[in-house]
Amino acid sequence: MAKIKHIAIATQDAEKTAKFYTEVFGLTEIAKLDSPNASGYYLSDGDINVAILDFKNDQVAGPEYGQGYSGIHHIGFQVDDLKEVANKLEAAGSMPRDEINRALGVGMDHPRHANVEVKYGAPDGVIIDVSQTGWVGTSQ
Repeated sequence: MAKIKHIAIATQDAEKTAKFYTEVFGLTEIAKLDSPNASGYYLSDGDINVAILDFKNDQVAGPEYGQGYSGIHHIGFQVDDLKEVANKLEAAGSMPRDEINRALGVGMDHPRHANVEVKYGAPDGVIIDVSQTGWVGTSQ
């Protein structure tokens, strides 16, 4: 069974947003992020990784959001078998978000990059991450 292990929040003020979640809910800062694609923080409660992301370009944020979007951006699922889940996603009409995967340099044929292995589209315009290896700061 897949487990929710990652939630990403897009923001225009990563420091303020991270401070809110650490001070109010006691989440622990796992890492600070500053890449060409986004800056922000990885926080964790020990079970779930929460990414606070200030996107630096529309390609990685996805055209439906853009780098100016603030709010819940995507949800990550840890799965036992990437290929099996890829087949189920395809059968359900969910396709890889190739434009985002290319911008991040991730996908089924690419080496693992940070905490995401493949991004897909889901109903209602939701973006999902699928990972077999999980996210930093999460339980197994």
